[in-house]
Amino acid sequence: MKSKANQAQGMLMFRLTATQSFAIGTLKVREITPFQPLTDLPGSHPTVIGTTSFRGIATPVIDMAKAIGYKPIDKSEWESCYIIVTDCQRRVMGFLVRGIDKISECDWRSISEPPETLGTRAFLTGVMHIDDKLVQLLDVEYIMEHIFPSDPDKLHPILADVDREKLKPMNILLVDDSLTARRQLSEALDSINIPYFVTNNGLEALQMMKNAASAGKPFDIIVSDIEMPGIDGYELAFEIRNDDKLAEAYLILHTSLSSDISVDRAKQVGAHEALTKFDATELVQAMLRGAMMKTSGSSVKLEGSPTDY
Repeated sequence: MKSKANQAQGMLMFRLTATQSFAIGTLKVREITPFQPLTDLPGSHPTVIGTTSFRGIATPVIDMAKAIGYKPIDKSEWESCYIIVTDCQRRVMGFLVRGIDKISECDWRSISEPPETLGTRAFLTGVMHIDDKLVQLLDVEYIMEHIFPSDPDKLHPILADVDREKLKPMNILLVDDSLTARRQLSEALDSINIPYFVTNNGLEALQMMKNAASAGKPFDIIVSDIEMPGIDGYELAFEIRNDDKLAEAYLILHTSLSSDISVDRAKQVGAHEALTKFDATELVQAMLRGAMMKTSGSSVKLEGSPTDY
């Protein structure tokens, strides 16, 4: 099965230095615009260079080079720069970059983990070669978490003791390529003493599921990101749905993309729910719905065949 999610998900390539190319997935990009005048934002993070209005939305603008540890973009250069407007983690944000290269199609299976030698590797989710050039895929969630830390109230779920006991026996797998997202997921479940397994890519998650099923201990609940190297969350859902040994897992697609993702679309590829990051209580409640289905004796497998959406 060739995922149409992968086909539609391109890479926006841009420059922060004279030589190095960076990229983010196009699903996160709301628009690209030439630089426009900014209003100062007193008391803001040092990487926030001001705010402007995009389509009526007041939007902070971040010097992306400075945010990931490179030399800041000098004010004298701003007029020749571009702003990438993203819609991610329930927040509209602008990133100032020195130049836009192109939007390129990308096979997400070809993305590799960042090599140890890259000094900025903490801000990366992977590297790839496009047109014989090394391109670094940035972890937008990690960048945003450093600049606008999550509300602590959103990181620790509220869960009654009786519900915790329903969730505790479940075999849970968390899948996300973002370091920040994995930390948030882990902290949320650790805080309520729920055991889990975690991995950073869909291919490994699929193999872990197959191994667990073969050992007679299949995973009950899967929480997966959508945008991931290897195979994305949509394709992972499709693969799970097409394997009878895995299809009884309750699958939650958990994404930083702020655009509406309907439950109907999630079901088309074999997922039960789709949530926007990050609200720990909302996520744990979704997991609890899966646990209650599993313990009620009802079949978790969705009716009908997954569609090539």
